[in-house]
Amino acid sequence: MKLLKENSNLMNQMPLLFDDIFNRDIFNWGLSNFSNTNTTIPAVNIKETPENFQVEVAAPGMSKKDFKIELDGNMLTISSEKTNEREDKENGKYSRKEFSYQSFYRTFNLSKDVVDVDGIQAKYENGLLQLLIPKKEEAKQKPPRLIQIS
Repeated sequence: MKLLKENSNLMNQMPLLFDDIFNRDIFNWGLSNFSNTNTTIPAVNIKETPENFQVEVAAPGMSKKDFKIELDGNMLTISSEKTNEREDKENGKYSRKEFSYQSFYRTFNLSKDVVDVDGIQAKYENGLLQLLIPKKEEAKQKPPRLIQIS
């Protein structure tokens, strides 16, 4: 939803174009997976097969206890929150102390007419969270069949 009326006049758009070019972080192209709050959003692959949906979430460096997968009605939410603390001490004083907080939150809308919500499975292996979301029997694609003409 936009709060301001857009004007298609090219002259009014020029300042926005220049702001976009000059306000980018040119030296760090890897920021494309960051949200507006500067938290990383893991890449997600979704593959549909005749029997199920396969969801893959790239989240290296985590463990399965770092994830929370919740189904509320038809909303599937995958979230994670991880805190790391690293200390470098010299003679009992801190020379450096770094805190690291990582979190993300992804929500997917599942169609209860298509998905068997009781059969959802998840596993985390080698930096990849994988969800298997089976389809209901009536939603599975039927093989082609020949219809006889009477």
